[in-house]
Amino acid sequence: MIGVKISGVGKGIPKYCLTNEELAQKVDTSDEWISSRTGIKTRFISSGEKTSTLAVLAAKEALEEANLQADELDMIIVATITPDHMMPNTACVVQQEIG
Repeated sequence: MIGVKISGVGKGIPKYCLTNEELAQKVDTSDEWISSRTGIKTRFISSGEKTSTLAVLAAKEALEEANLQADELDMIIVATITPDHMMPNTACVVQQEIG
């Protein structure tokens, strides 16, 4: 894998953020109990955003960080267990959306 490198990284985060306080109102627990055992304070949950939508946001951020244009990429890899649909795969959708 000579010449392969990660030049930029990005993220796509759903808009909805569920806090431990909100979760504690739904189940018999507390923020302290959750955070002391897991270290988790908040979690982001899709309120309808598709996997490809979040992947496109991540790709655009990574391209900007790497100072690259989409047409300079040799490959797009998307690893997910929650694709929008089986065909076309999510990487193809990202490729189309970022140009």
